[in-house]
Amino acid sequence: MDDYKKTLIRNIDAEIEETSKLLDDPDMSNMAKDELERLNREKNQILGNYNQQGNTNDEDSLDNRNIILEVSGAAGGDEAKLWADELLRMYGRYAEKEGFKVESVDERVIKISGNSAFGKFKYEAGVHRVQRIPTTEKKGRVHTSTATVSILPQLDDVDLHINPQDITFEAFRSGGHGGQNVNKVSTAVRIKHIPTGIVVTSQTERHQAQNRELAMNLLRAKLWEQEQEKKHSQISSLKSTQVGRGMRAEKIRTYNFPQDRLTDHRIGKSWHNLPQILDGENLSNVVRQTLENLSESNDGVDSQAV
Repeated sequence: MDDYKKTLIRNIDAEIEETSKLLDDPDMSNMAKDELERLNREKNQILGNYNQQGNTNDEDSLDNRNIILEVSGAAGGDEAKLWADELLRMYGRYAEKEGFKVESVDERVIKISGNSAFGKFKYEAGVHRVQRIPTTEKKGRVHTSTATVSILPQLDDVDLHINPQDITFEAFRSGGHGGQNVNKVSTAVRIKHIPTGIVVTSQTERHQAQNRELAMNLLRAKLWEQEQEKKHSQISSLKSTQVGRGMRAEKIRTYNFPQDRLTDHRIGKSWHNLPQILDGENLSNVVRQTLENLSESNDGVDSQAV
């Protein structure tokens, strides 16, 4: 085992020893158990990867990862935010129907776990444009709005190590749903990565340790995304799975409600019955055909782009 992994193991063992002391404290025991579970899982991951060191720059290894899916409204004001909520619901329902595990991380951020999640969803990321009459439109005019979908692979500390000295940690009371415990106790967490200024939050779990783990996963994913953008100055092959600035002209798909048509501009295909697609019912055909066409066109190129 190299010195880097030995140092990681020593640090984790030290954390396990300190955390174990809290098991006798009735007020801290539950949190301590959750933290010990996380630490042991992380330690086993490092030890298990010793003889099978995965290269996160290899697309095949990325395809097997769980993902963090984030949707944000872009051009279009309030309508864009509503559109982002609908897309998040669509992907969440679709993932559950396909047998994936879906967990909420933060507002418009979910974690999707299961067999080859990144490989399944990687071409879903980008700018999604909607053309429809908003509910607030009184003159019946069709508006155009956009939302960006980001698909990020979940990385472990052994894949992308974050120096504890490079982050600041803050616990706060959740403002969302989740019951009395979530809203009255400081279970939510906010983590800032000092070198990059990236800030992530997680507030959906009932225990602070669980939210911290989810937030660290999100931070690693965002650092990975930033690194990819540094490596590739132009959008090409797998880089097309990352989000643009959200302007109306930057799009991978258009959802045209007056014509009841979804079009993927990368592969030149269209599908109808938008209500069922947005309900997660007919999205499987869209995802499958997109994946098949883009995988074929990017064959031999993707591995260079990641």
